[in-house]
Amino acid sequence: MKKNIEILENKILSKRWATLHEVTYKYPKKNGETQILNREVYDKGDGSAIILYNLEKKTIILTKQFRMPAYLKGGNSGYMIEACAGLLDDLSPEACIVKETLEETGYKIENPKKLFQSFMIAGAVTEVIHCFIAPYSDKMKIQKGGGLEEEGEEIEILEVEFDKAYGMIASGEITDAKTILILQHMKIQKIMEYPYKKLS
Repeated sequence: MKKNIEILENKILSKRWATLHEVTYKYPKKNGETQILNREVYDKGDGSAIILYNLEKKTIILTKQFRMPAYLKGGNSGYMIEACAGLLDDLSPEACIVKETLEETGYKIENPKKLFQSFMIAGAVTEVIHCFIAPYSDKMKIQKGGGLEEEGEEIEILEVEFDKAYGMIASGEITDAKTILILQHMKIQKIMEYPYKKLS
């Protein structure tokens, strides 16, 4: 049942890399009372993510890069193994992921298949991630990849056997939510068991 939420104040606390809002609102409770709540909400735009897969080799393409929040959290070096991803920046989810795949991995893909979209941290962040998969072959590698130097990106490209990558969830080597979701979807749908068809 949709509740009648009344926004009392939406104050911008910061607007540097993204926008941090402080929102005060009226929230009607089930018992009929009205509660006034205050929350900070981070808006960094929506994004797209993709895992490339090769049915002949039973491999996938992942990336590895430094993430400051992971570093500050402690317990690791801050380097995260992830699906290729990026912010939409006014592009469609499909156009965004084709662009990001080329920039980050060097593979030129067409017609990525959308699996689902999901909030990552709905309690604090507005971002929705559109998740894709696409087949790849060695012939589709047309440039080095590694991200854009002007954006400070230094991305390592990993070609990993799917079963090994899936096992890295349990081992704690992969802790990125979007990557785990896509890998689990691929496992449940048995994507890597599809009959192999040679890519042109």
